[in-house]
Amino acid sequence: MSGFLAVLVVVLIFIVIFQIAKASEYVSILKGEKKAREQSNRINGFMLIAFLVLGLIGVYWCNDLLKGKILGESASEQGEGVDTLIYVTLAITGVVFVITQIALFWFAFKYQEKEGRKAFYFPHNNKLEVIWTVIPAIALTILVAFGLKHWFQLTSEAPKDAAVVEITGKQFNWIFRYPGKDGALGRRDFTKIDPAAGNELGLDWNDPLNKDDFMPTEMHLVVGKPVKLVIGSRDVIHDVGLPHFRMKMDAVPGIPTTLWFTPKYTTKQMKEKTGNADFTYEISCDQMCGSGHYSMRGVIVVETQEEYDKWVAGQKSTYSLTHADTAAPAGEAKADSTQKTVAANIK
Repeated sequence: MSGFLAVLVVVLIFIVIFQIAKASEYVSILKGEKKAREQSNRINGFMLIAFLVLGLIGVYWCNDLLKGKILGESASEQGEGVDTLIYVTLAITGVVFVITQIALFWFAFKYQEKEGRKAFYFPHNNKLEVIWTVIPAIALTILVAFGLKHWFQLTSEAPKDAAVVEITGKQFNWIFRYPGKDGALGRRDFTKIDPAAGNELGLDWNDPLNKDDFMPTEMHLVVGKPVKLVIGSRDVIHDVGLPHFRMKMDAVPGIPTTLWFTPKYTTKQMKEKTGNADFTYEISCDQMCGSGHYSMRGVIVVETQEEYDKWVAGQKSTYSLTHADTAAPAGEAKADSTQKTVAANIK
C-alpha cells in the first residue's frame, strides 16, 4: 500500500509540474514572448541570490550540526600531519568555493537580460588563462608535496623497536598474527592453507619460527610504541582502514604492503575523551570486496605495556592449538623481522 501511495505522489508531482509549465506557456502567449522572458529572468535572478544565501547558511548549519559526529583528534602521532593537511586543503578550497559561488550567482543576477543591454563578447584572454592555470597548479603542487612527505613517512622503514603485526584480509574478516618470543614471523605458503585444520594462513609448520606465532581475534597495541603492520590478502583486494589513526593501505593478494604508526591514546583514554563508554578503535575494509563487505569490521585495543604483556602471556600459539598432541617447544631461532625478510617469507 505504501509503495502505491509513493508512486501516486510522484505521478501527481509530475502532473503539477506539467500544468505549471503549460500555464507559463499560456502567459507567454498573452504577454508576448519577450516580456515573459524578461520577467522570468528577473524571477530566476532573485531566486539564484536566495539560493546562494540559503545554500551558504545551510553549509554552515550542517557543519555546526554534525561537528560532534566526526572522528575527532587523531589517535596516532603520524595522523596529526594528515589532519593538518586536511585542514589546510579545506581552508584553501573553502575560500575558493565561497568566492567562486558568490561570483557565479551574483553575475547571473547582475547581468541578466534587460531592455537595452547587449551581451559583451569575450571569447579569450591569455592573461586570465595564465592566472587561473598557474595559481591552482602552484597550490596543488604544494598540497601534493606535503601529501607525499607524509606518505613516504608512513611507508618508510619502521623504527627498530617497532612491534610487528601481520594483518590479512579475506572474505569476510581480518586475520591477525603476532610473532612469539623469537620476535619473528614464520614462513607462509598459500598451498598449505587449510581452514578445516585451523591453518587459515598456510603457515609452514616445518619452519621453527611458526611454532610460537599466535593469531588472536583482536589486534592489541601498546600506547606510545611504534607498530609496523604487514598487510596482505588471502583472496581479493581489501583495504585496511584505520580511521581513528588516519591510516589506510591496500591489502593485495601476493604483494605484502606495510605501514607504521604510533598510537597516542589507550582505548580507555579515548572513552574518556569522547565521552563514549562504548568507544572502540575499529578496522574497516575500505575496498568493496564482495557481498559481505559490510561485515569486515575488526577491533583494535590500545593499552599500556603492562596490560599488553598480560594479554600476550594469556595467548596460545597457533601451532599448539592445531597440534595439541604433538606440540613442541617454541623454536629459539632468531630472525630479522624487517620488511624485506617478512615479505620474503610470504609466498
